[in-house]
Amino acid sequence: MTARGAGDPPGVEVVTAFRERVYAHYREHGRHNLPWRHTCDPYAVLVSEVMLQQTQAARVVPYYETWMESFPAPDALAAAPLEAVLRAWQGLGYNRRAVALVRAAEIIVELHGGEVPRDRDQLLALPGVGPSTAAGVRAFAFSEPDLYLETNVRAVLLHEFFADAEGVPDSQLTPLLELTLDRDDPRTWYWALLDYGVHLKRTLPNPSRRSRHHTRQTPFEGSHRQLRARLLRAAMDLPGSTVDELADVSGEEAARVEGALDELAAEGFLAQERGRYRVR
Repeated sequence: MTARGAGDPPGVEVVTAFRERVYAHYREHGRHNLPWRHTCDPYAVLVSEVMLQQTQAARVVPYYETWMESFPAPDALAAAPLEAVLRAWQGLGYNRRAVALVRAAEIIVELHGGEVPRDRDQLLALPGVGPSTAAGVRAFAFSEPDLYLETNVRAVLLHEFFADAEGVPDSQLTPLLELTLDRDDPRTWYWALLDYGVHLKRTLPNPSRRSRHHTRQTPFEGSHRQLRARLLRAAMDLPGSTVDELADVSGEEAARVEGALDELAAEGFLAQERGRYRVR
Protein backbone atom coordinates (compact mmCIF):
# COMPACT_ATOMS: atom_id res chain seq x y z
CA MET A 1 0.00 0.00 0.00
CA THR A 2 1.34 3.42 -0.89
CA ALA A 3 1.59 6.46 1.32
CA ARG A 4 -1.59 8.47 1.76
CA GLY A 5 -1.87 12.11 1.03
CA ALA A 6 -2.37 14.47 3.94
CA GLY A 7 -6.04 14.76 4.87
CA ASP A 8 -6.95 11.84 2.60
CA PRO A 9 -8.47 9.09 4.80
CA PRO A 10 -8.73 5.58 3.36
CA GLY A 11 -12.09 4.45 2.05
CA VAL A 12 -14.25 1.60 3.28
CA GLU A 13 -12.77 -0.91 0.84
CA VAL A 14 -9.22 -0.06 1.90
CA VAL A 15 -10.08 -0.35 5.58
CA THR A 16 -11.87 -3.65 5.03
CA ALA A 17 -8.95 -5.10 3.08
CA PHE A 18 -6.54 -3.92 5.76
CA ARG A 19 -8.52 -5.59 8.52
CA GLU A 20 -8.79 -8.81 6.55
CA ARG A 21 -5.03 -8.84 5.95
CA VAL A 22 -4.24 -8.29 9.62
CA TYR A 23 -6.75 -10.88 10.82
CA ALA A 24 -5.57 -13.43 8.25
CA HIS A 25 -2.02 -13.12 9.55
CA TYR A 26 -3.28 -13.46 13.11
CA ARG A 27 -5.26 -16.61 12.38
CA GLU A 28 -2.20 -18.31 10.93
CA HIS A 29 0.69 -16.79 12.89
CA GLY A 30 -0.81 -15.22 16.00
CA ARG A 31 0.95 -15.65 19.35
CA HIS A 32 -2.07 -17.36 20.86
CA ASN A 33 -0.14 -18.98 23.71
CA LEU A 34 0.98 -15.79 25.46
CA PRO A 35 -0.37 -16.34 29.00
CA TRP A 36 -1.82 -12.87 29.48
CA ARG A 37 -4.05 -13.47 26.48
CA HIS A 38 -5.94 -16.11 28.44
CA THR A 39 -7.30 -13.82 31.13
CA CYS A 40 -9.50 -10.78 31.44
CA ASP A 41 -8.31 -10.06 34.98
CA PRO A 42 -7.49 -6.33 34.87
CA TYR A 43 -4.64 -6.72 37.37
CA ALA A 44 -3.01 -9.50 35.32
CA VAL A 45 -3.39 -7.36 32.20
CA LEU A 46 -1.87 -4.36 33.98
CA VAL A 47 1.11 -6.46 35.08
CA SER A 48 1.66 -7.74 31.55
CA GLU A 49 1.38 -4.28 30.00
CA VAL A 50 3.93 -2.81 32.41
CA MET A 51 6.31 -5.74 31.91
CA LEU A 52 6.01 -5.45 28.14
CA GLN A 53 7.12 -1.82 28.15
CA GLN A 54 10.43 -1.83 26.21
CA THR A 55 10.71 -5.61 26.65
CA GLN A 56 10.04 -8.44 24.17
CA ALA A 57 7.19 -10.82 24.93
CA ALA A 58 9.36 -13.95 24.96
CA ARG A 59 11.46 -12.48 27.79
CA VAL A 60 8.41 -11.41 29.74
CA VAL A 61 6.60 -14.79 29.81
CA PRO A 62 8.57 -16.50 32.63
CA TYR A 63 8.65 -13.32 34.73
CA TYR A 64 4.93 -12.80 34.29
CA GLU A 65 4.10 -16.36 35.30
CA THR A 66 6.33 -16.22 38.40
CA TRP A 67 5.00 -12.79 39.34
CA MET A 68 1.36 -13.86 39.14
CA GLU A 69 2.13 -16.86 41.36
CA SER A 70 3.89 -14.67 43.93
CA PHE A 71 1.65 -11.59 43.75
CA PRO A 72 -1.69 -12.80 42.34
CA ALA A 73 -3.70 -9.67 43.21
CA PRO A 74 -3.14 -6.00 44.05
CA ASP A 75 -3.44 -6.58 47.78
CA ALA A 76 -0.72 -9.25 47.70
CA LEU A 77 1.61 -6.95 45.80
CA ALA A 78 0.86 -3.94 47.99
CA ALA A 79 1.70 -5.97 51.11
CA ALA A 80 4.89 -7.55 49.73
CA PRO A 81 8.36 -6.45 50.92
CA LEU A 82 10.10 -4.35 48.28
CA GLU A 83 13.07 -6.72 48.28
CA ALA A 84 10.82 -9.66 47.34
CA VAL A 85 9.32 -7.61 44.53
CA LEU A 86 12.71 -6.54 43.18
CA ARG A 87 14.06 -10.09 43.34
CA ALA A 88 11.09 -11.26 41.29
CA TRP A 89 11.87 -8.51 38.76
CA GLN A 90 15.65 -9.08 38.55
CA GLY A 91 16.77 -9.61 34.95
CA LEU A 92 13.75 -7.97 33.39
CA GLY A 93 15.34 -4.50 33.41
CA TYR A 94 14.07 -1.00 34.18
CA ASN A 95 13.53 -1.77 37.88
CA ARG A 96 11.56 1.43 38.39
CA ARG A 97 8.68 -0.33 36.65
CA ALA A 98 8.51 -2.79 39.57
CA VAL A 99 8.41 0.03 42.10
CA ALA A 100 5.71 1.76 40.06
CA LEU A 101 3.63 -1.43 40.05
CA VAL A 102 3.88 -1.66 43.84
CA ARG A 103 2.78 1.96 44.23
CA ALA A 104 -0.03 1.41 41.74
CA ALA A 105 -1.17 -1.64 43.72
CA GLU A 106 -1.18 0.41 46.93
CA ILE A 107 -3.40 3.04 45.30
CA ILE A 108 -5.68 0.37 43.84
CA VAL A 109 -6.15 -1.14 47.30
CA GLU A 110 -6.55 2.20 49.09
CA LEU A 111 -8.75 4.05 46.59
CA HIS A 112 -10.42 1.40 44.44
CA GLY A 113 -11.20 -1.43 46.85
CA GLY A 114 -8.52 -3.66 45.37
CA GLU A 115 -10.00 -3.54 41.87
CA VAL A 116 -8.08 -2.10 38.92
CA PRO A 117 -10.24 0.78 37.63
CA ARG A 118 -11.86 0.74 34.23
CA ASP A 119 -11.94 4.52 33.91
CA ARG A 120 -9.18 5.95 31.74
CA ASP A 121 -8.41 8.95 33.95
CA GLN A 122 -8.21 6.76 37.05
CA LEU A 123 -5.82 4.42 35.24
CA LEU A 124 -3.65 7.32 34.12
CA ALA A 125 -3.41 8.46 37.73
CA LEU A 126 -1.61 5.22 38.66
CA PRO A 127 2.23 5.32 38.79
CA GLY A 128 3.86 3.86 35.69
CA VAL A 129 0.68 4.00 33.62
CA GLY A 130 0.77 6.17 30.52
CA PRO A 131 -1.74 6.48 27.65
CA SER A 132 -0.66 3.27 25.92
CA THR A 133 -0.72 1.17 29.10
CA ALA A 134 -4.09 2.59 30.13
CA ALA A 135 -5.53 1.86 26.68
CA GLY A 136 -4.10 -1.67 26.80
CA VAL A 137 -5.77 -2.38 30.14
CA ARG A 138 -9.07 -1.01 28.90
CA ALA A 139 -8.94 -2.95 25.63
CA PHE A 140 -7.61 -6.29 26.86
CA ALA A 141 -9.31 -6.47 30.27
CA PHE A 142 -12.58 -4.64 29.59
CA SER A 143 -12.86 -4.86 25.77
CA GLU A 144 -13.19 -1.08 25.62
CA PRO A 145 -12.51 0.37 22.13
CA ASP A 146 -9.73 2.66 23.34
CA LEU A 147 -6.91 3.90 21.12
CA TYR A 148 -3.93 1.66 21.87
CA LEU A 149 -0.95 3.14 20.04
CA GLU A 150 2.27 1.35 21.00
CA THR A 151 5.41 0.54 19.02
CA ASN A 152 4.16 -2.55 17.15
CA VAL A 153 0.81 -0.98 16.32
CA ARG A 154 2.67 2.10 15.16
CA ALA A 155 4.82 -0.09 12.89
CA VAL A 156 1.74 -1.54 11.20
CA LEU A 157 0.15 1.83 10.51
CA LEU A 158 3.40 3.27 9.16
CA HIS A 159 4.00 0.26 6.90
CA GLU A 160 0.46 0.08 5.55
CA PHE A 161 -0.47 3.74 5.20
CA PHE A 162 2.78 5.73 5.13
CA ALA A 163 5.12 3.53 3.13
CA ASP A 164 7.25 6.38 1.75
CA ALA A 165 6.98 8.89 4.58
CA GLU A 166 9.54 9.88 7.20
CA GLY A 167 9.04 11.57 10.55
CA VAL A 168 5.35 10.73 10.77
CA PRO A 169 3.82 12.13 13.99
CA ASP A 170 1.34 10.21 16.10
CA SER A 171 -1.22 12.91 15.36
CA GLN A 172 -1.44 11.44 11.84
CA LEU A 173 -1.59 7.84 13.06
CA THR A 174 -4.28 8.26 15.71
CA PRO A 175 -7.13 9.04 13.26
CA LEU A 176 -6.19 5.92 11.27
CA LEU A 177 -6.12 3.84 14.42
CA GLU A 178 -9.62 5.05 15.26
CA LEU A 179 -10.89 4.55 11.71
CA THR A 180 -9.62 0.97 11.40
CA LEU A 181 -10.47 -0.15 14.95
CA ASP A 182 -12.71 -3.20 15.23
CA ARG A 183 -15.06 -1.82 17.86
CA ASP A 184 -16.94 -5.11 18.16
CA ASP A 185 -13.82 -6.93 19.34
CA PRO A 186 -11.00 -4.51 20.21
CA ARG A 187 -9.21 -7.15 22.29
CA THR A 188 -8.65 -9.55 19.38
CA TRP A 189 -8.07 -6.71 16.94
CA TYR A 190 -5.20 -5.30 18.97
CA TRP A 191 -3.68 -8.75 19.48
CA ALA A 192 -3.76 -9.15 15.70
CA LEU A 193 -2.20 -5.72 15.14
CA LEU A 194 0.56 -6.42 17.67
CA ASP A 195 1.46 -9.73 16.08
CA TYR A 196 1.44 -8.29 12.58
CA GLY A 197 3.72 -5.49 13.80
CA VAL A 198 6.14 -8.01 15.32
CA HIS A 199 6.15 -9.87 11.99
CA LEU A 200 6.92 -6.68 10.07
CA LYS A 201 9.83 -5.82 12.35
CA ARG A 202 11.29 -9.28 11.87
CA THR A 203 11.00 -9.32 8.10
CA LEU A 204 11.50 -5.68 7.08
CA PRO A 205 13.53 -2.67 8.16
CA ASN A 206 11.69 -1.54 11.28
CA PRO A 207 8.85 0.73 10.09
CA SER A 208 8.74 2.37 13.54
CA ARG A 209 11.99 4.16 12.72
CA ARG A 210 9.98 6.39 10.41
CA SER A 211 7.93 7.68 13.31
CA ARG A 212 8.73 11.17 14.55
CA HIS A 213 8.59 9.71 18.07
CA HIS A 214 11.03 6.84 17.52
CA THR A 215 13.97 6.72 19.91
CA ARG A 216 16.82 4.24 19.70
CA GLN A 217 17.42 2.34 22.92
CA THR A 218 20.89 3.02 24.34
CA PRO A 219 23.23 0.02 24.85
CA PHE A 220 22.93 -1.56 28.29
CA GLU A 221 26.51 -2.82 28.58
CA GLY A 222 28.66 -0.28 30.41
CA SER A 223 25.74 2.10 30.91
CA HIS A 224 24.65 3.96 34.00
CA ARG A 225 21.53 1.79 33.91
CA GLN A 226 23.69 -1.32 34.18
CA LEU A 227 25.56 0.13 37.16
CA ARG A 228 22.29 0.89 38.94
CA ALA A 229 21.12 -2.68 38.34
CA ARG A 230 24.38 -4.09 39.71
CA LEU A 231 24.23 -1.90 42.81
CA LEU A 232 20.63 -2.77 43.51
CA ARG A 233 21.41 -6.48 43.26
CA ALA A 234 24.46 -6.05 45.50
CA ALA A 235 22.43 -4.13 48.08
CA MET A 236 19.99 -7.05 48.21
CA ASP A 237 22.73 -9.66 48.49
CA LEU A 238 24.90 -7.63 50.90
CA PRO A 239 22.53 -5.47 52.97
CA GLY A 240 24.21 -2.78 55.02
CA SER A 241 27.14 -2.27 52.62
CA THR A 242 29.02 1.03 52.40
CA VAL A 243 29.83 3.00 49.28
CA ASP A 244 33.38 1.63 49.24
CA GLU A 245 32.18 -1.94 49.66
CA LEU A 246 29.67 -1.57 46.85
CA ALA A 247 32.32 0.08 44.69
CA ASP A 248 34.54 -2.96 45.19
CA VAL A 249 31.71 -5.30 44.26
CA SER A 250 30.78 -3.33 41.15
CA GLY A 251 34.33 -2.52 40.07
CA GLU A 252 33.45 1.14 39.64
CA GLU A 253 34.87 4.34 41.12
CA ALA A 254 33.42 5.25 44.52
CA ALA A 255 32.24 8.69 43.33
CA ARG A 256 30.22 7.17 40.49
CA VAL A 257 28.83 4.50 42.79
CA GLU A 258 27.82 7.06 45.42
CA GLY A 259 25.96 9.12 42.81
CA ALA A 260 24.06 6.07 41.60
CA LEU A 261 23.24 5.01 45.17
CA ASP A 262 21.90 8.47 45.93
CA GLU A 263 19.65 8.22 42.87
CA LEU A 264 18.35 4.81 43.95
CA ALA A 265 17.67 6.13 47.44
CA ALA A 266 15.85 9.20 46.11
CA GLU A 267 13.68 7.00 43.89
CA GLY A 268 12.65 4.76 46.79
CA PHE A 269 14.74 1.69 46.03
CA LEU A 270 17.26 2.00 48.86
CA ALA A 271 17.44 3.28 52.41
CA GLN A 272 20.67 4.80 53.72
CA GLU A 273 21.49 4.62 57.41
CA ARG A 274 24.82 5.88 58.74
CA GLY A 275 26.48 5.45 55.37
CA ARG A 276 25.16 1.93 54.80
CA TYR A 277 22.64 0.94 52.16
CA ARG A 278 19.86 -1.62 52.09
CA VAL A 279 16.68 -2.17 50.10
CA ARG A 280 13.71 -0.34 51.61
